[in-house]
Amino acid sequence: MADALAAGPVVLDGGLSTELESRGHDVTSALWSARLLRDDPDAIRDAHAAFEAAGAQVATTASYQATVPGFAAAGYADAEGLIARSVQLAREGAPTSWVAGSVGPYGAYLADGSEYTGGYLADVTVAQLREFHRPRLQVLAEAGVDVLACETLPGAAEVEALLAEVEPLGVPAWVSLTVVAGPDGVRTRRGEPLASVVAVAAPHVVAVGVNCTDPAVVAPSVAAGATVVSPNSGEGWDAAARRWTGATGAGWDVPGWVAAGARLVGGCCRVRPDDVARVATALR
Repeated sequence: MADALAAGPVVLDGGLSTELESRGHDVTSALWSARLLRDDPDAIRDAHAAFEAAGAQVATTASYQATVPGFAAAGYADAEGLIARSVQLAREGAPTSWVAGSVGPYGAYLADGSEYTGGYLADVTVAQLREFHRPRLQVLAEAGVDVLACETLPGAAEVEALLAEVEPLGVPAWVSLTVVAGPDGVRTRRGEPLASVVAVAAPHVVAVGVNCTDPAVVAPSVAAGATVVSPNSGEGWDAAARRWTGATGAGWDVPGWVAAGARLVGGCCRVRPDDVARVATALR
């Protein structure tokens, strides 16, 4: 993957849960799409296949919200086996793609939308974050992912924790943050300048970037050093009602992002295979 990124941009997939929901599956539980790892694995495999057919070169596993404590709380047995299954399903559904093991933030496990505020980082230590993330990272690495995708991180502390846990695994990784833009530039949800987080993380991973962020924030994020860009549709997430609100955003300037330095380009929530196909076409 590092060689591919040096040669040019790589197309990421889109919102796996969005695609599953569009096919009639209920993803409103605390487990989100991870519920289907046990209840309907064929659906996950088929969604991966749809993104690869659209031109995605990376299949991101259905493990964003798949954690050992999360499965335990839902009464699901064999959490490790279900996390490993997410890798198998991505391989089967998208056999020509790189498989990226999705690692969502601690806030995703809380299932209260706090990955978009980072509020939990005021109370959870780096040591606790490392302990929380370790089992899933180990399972994904042992299951043979090509790269670990540590996604939707709201602050520098969680980046620090994940970098510390990823390093001994010997598996490439990227980290991407959810950010906002203001008059003083792009910042993480916890208020740190994105450029400072990129500078710290970049020597340790294949890429650093942003995801599940308004498309309008991508260009300034790339200017701040982001090379992973995976915006959502521009709509907002209502965590209490568990639904998307507002209008689809504009500003998908894929050629411009790549010209400015983006290398892993795809979409997040509410981005479907047709949208990924437009990204792939723009890059061609």
